[in-house]
Amino acid sequence: MNHKLKFLKRNIFLYCALLIFVSSHMVSAQDTWPKEIPYLAGGIITIYEPQPEKLSADNLEARAAVSIRKKSSDEPIFGAMWIQAQLSADSRGNTYTVQEVVVKQSKFAEDEGIGSADFKKSVENGFPALRVQFSKNNLLASIKQEQGEENLKNDPPLIIYRDKPTTLIILDGEPLEEKDEDLQMTRVVNTPYLIVKNPDDKKYYLYGGSFWYSSSRVKEGWINVKNLPSRIRSLDAKMKQEEQKASTENDQVSKFTTPTSILVVTEPAELIQTEGKPTYQAVPNSTLLYVNNSLDEIFKDIDSQKNYILLAGRWFRSSSVNGPWEYVSQNELPPAFADIPAGSEKDGVLASVAGTDEAYDAVMEAQIPQTAKVDRNTAQVEVNYDGDPQFVPIENTNLAVAENSNITVMRAANNRFYALENGIWFVGNSAFGPWQVANERPADVDRIPPSNSAYNARYVQIYESTPQYVYVGYTQGYMGNYIYGPTVVYGTGWRYRPWRGRYYRPRPATWGFGMHYNPWTGWSMSFGLGFNVGWYHYERSRPYYGGGWFGPPAYRPPYRPWGWNGGYYGNRPGSGRPNYANRPRPAVIINRPSNGDGRPNAHYGNNSNLYRGRKYVVATRDNIYVPNRRPASRPSTGNNDRPGVSRPGNDQNGRPGTSRPSTGSGEYTRPGTSRPGISRPEISSPGNTRPGTARPGTARPGTDNGQNTRPQTSDDQNTRPGITPPDPAVRPSIPSNQNNRLDVTRPATGNNQNSRPVTRPEQYQRPVSAPSQQRPVNRPATNPGQNTRPAVRPSNPARTTTQPAQQPARKPTERSNSRGREQ
Repeated sequence: MNHKLKFLKRNIFLYCALLIFVSSHMVSAQDTWPKEIPYLAGGIITIYEPQPEKLSADNLEARAAVSIRKKSSDEPIFGAMWIQAQLSADSRGNTYTVQEVVVKQSKFAEDEGIGSADFKKSVENGFPALRVQFSKNNLLASIKQEQGEENLKNDPPLIIYRDKPTTLIILDGEPLEEKDEDLQMTRVVNTPYLIVKNPDDKKYYLYGGSFWYSSSRVKEGWINVKNLPSRIRSLDAKMKQEEQKASTENDQVSKFTTPTSILVVTEPAELIQTEGKPTYQAVPNSTLLYVNNSLDEIFKDIDSQKNYILLAGRWFRSSSVNGPWEYVSQNELPPAFADIPAGSEKDGVLASVAGTDEAYDAVMEAQIPQTAKVDRNTAQVEVNYDGDPQFVPIENTNLAVAENSNITVMRAANNRFYALENGIWFVGNSAFGPWQVANERPADVDRIPPSNSAYNARYVQIYESTPQYVYVGYTQGYMGNYIYGPTVVYGTGWRYRPWRGRYYRPRPATWGFGMHYNPWTGWSMSFGLGFNVGWYHYERSRPYYGGGWFGPPAYRPPYRPWGWNGGYYGNRPGSGRPNYANRPRPAVIINRPSNGDGRPNAHYGNNSNLYRGRKYVVATRDNIYVPNRRPASRPSTGNNDRPGVSRPGNDQNGRPGTSRPSTGSGEYTRPGTSRPGISRPEISSPGNTRPGTARPGTARPGTDNGQNTRPQTSDDQNTRPGITPPDPAVRPSIPSNQNNRLDVTRPATGNNQNSRPVTRPEQYQRPVSAPSQQRPVNRPATNPGQNTRPAVRPSNPARTTTQPAQQPARKPTERSNSRGREQ
């Protein structure tokens, strides 16, 4: 009896083991990536594991990194694609199989010459044959994570306003002083700025914006000093040498010509400043004013009389420039922000306005990987600890991260150790190595929450490996550029605890650097910060330097050139980099560069390639993107009701819709969102009717075998419910101390350019349904050379609004983009 029982137990055990093996094998079969399909233009397309974004019934939206080898001997060309997949479920509903795929967008680096038509057809033909399967539970969990259950932090930092030139110095808590053996002086280490204590006169010296300041206290009392003690003169000579070295390496050195006031804070903070009291100028075709005697993004909404500022990609508003400030979602901005004309002096903020083409472009570019081919045999990493390694668990994962290491080091559940250094994963059997290039990332890395300082590790990937090489890459989240709903922001907004031991190890910081986004350089610091390039170059060359303030040790954002708040997107003359020589410049005189016009050049084209220049990187390609050319001026939409481009996914934490396939050369085609024509219904209004400006249709000049064409959509697409705005006939007054320029600074085309009626004509209703392609445009007759406009807008008869039954009504703040991609 016992023998039979043992035999039975043994068989049950073997059966269970077989089931576990088969089950695990099935799961691994579902998750085996990458996969390959033929490229119709010749070669192979490699598809890496898709990242699901949204599931609606049996329709899945996802994105995936891809690479193309046109020949087996070629290096892969990396890019990304966005797809919509038709799924079918098994009888139990536990597993989904991909039946059909539509490529909604693809994007590669600007100079790779990948034909979007060939790529699209290749994927749509080849993907279904792969019989890709997803576990329902894993799919839903991935989508939940993707849609931002772990939110970034948007609480406003300490926002300080000054009306005279001031330099903000950030300390991470109370001053922490350490003896610096190299400098032979005590140094304040919990700041990215150079502050030392001279032992000869017991004073502190600060090097900021090319000037030296001294004080008997770290937190206050700073004054400019010209006659430097001998020790400080020696240090000054070192900084000047490093600045010279930086300039030869094409790294911008931002210098002031006049000393400023010094403001020291010990908590996350941002500084906004004007030169004197704020003066305002009108944004063309908008109910917005902007402060023109400032290098910051400060606006006033005429209708609400609220002030709006943009910091690190996040909007804040207040009734006074002195605060208090509150966070405003990108979806809740006044409609006027989306109507800022491309090519204007303030179009730089459009990337932070939900629903605009500029915001969509920024989101897409943030997901294109920067890649490299790494030689296993020569790749090395140096890991050191301040004392014995100290690991702390990462919430909601099976990982632990070292607090006192010079770079990111994680311990996995299998007691393996992973080190991440400038976009390359290494693995070892102990916290001290030996280290070798890893074939895979640690499990659970994609579950690291934004509240942990290792969050940016989620954005570093391992794509392929051979016995000799490993193909790796990272997207811009590794350097702090995060997608947040319909736009991008800088930093997680969390304040991380640094390591304080023998050495101070900082963590990535969101606030204190005046971060601004533009399509040419990505995120850049405000001009002339106290953070000095010379000190940065000197410090990173020393032992035990781990960087940390901006994420990867080798990364530092560039400075935004002086006065470049806009002029990035318009269809201006010239090619290549921005060419907006006649744009209005800020009314700022102090520390204005001698040429009055800096240009984005040091990191031109979003080129912050951490792989370049490393001996063990065999091959890498710089990702260079050029902003799409759009008209420098766009017609006003009158009541800000914007028909046309309806984008799904503009909720707070979701991704924007993915309906724009790329041509592969940096331009876009957009199935499902094209308009039947750019000809628009008659809009006659004061200051906005232009004789002789009928627009052509949307057909674009053919390039690259017929690329850059827009497929048509049915007439019932992209319609919006009618939205009747408040009557703008009477506008709220502007306080007397804020330069009421409402009726004198709005440019118009005509001989009397600065004349606008205070009272507007009766509001009209705009059509919402997409009009037919051929529409007559009746405009007032004009004679050659005539440049006059009708004084009043003729009233339009009420028009019916066509609304597709399946589209729910949208709130006025959930607006689509009025701008087409007219070429």
